[in-house]
Amino acid sequence: MFDIGALELVLVGVVALLVVGPERLPKLARTAGLWVGRARRALLSVKQEIDREIKAEELKEILRKQAESNPLESIIEDDGALKAKHPPSRPTPPASGGAGSTPRGPAGAQKTPAASAPKPERSDTADNANG
Repeated sequence: MFDIGALELVLVGVVALLVVGPERLPKLARTAGLWVGRARRALLSVKQEIDREIKAEELKEILRKQAESNPLESIIEDDGALKAKHPPSRPTPPASGGAGSTPRGPAGAQKTPAASAPKPERSDTADNANG
């Protein structure tokens, strides 16, 4: 930001020593350091807030573009089920139940993987460990 080198700092220090005097120079340096620290923290805080706002605006823009390209209404069907993004790769069987189709019952009668899985046997080691 400011292009101040070592020579300029030495010159400022010598002038401050001559103007303020050796008794008050340490107190002046401490006070100046505190003010510089406060200014740096304030600038850092403002910079972080601006960065947060920029990121929030970028996210809003991304969400807006995504909503325009793929609106929620086109993802969710009328009955609330999600539409498939890609159609199935194999042809669907005919609805009439023609030759070669497997008979199916109502949707609730199909077995779920958890219901068809065998139950694990109880181990006697757990009972023996407790006494």
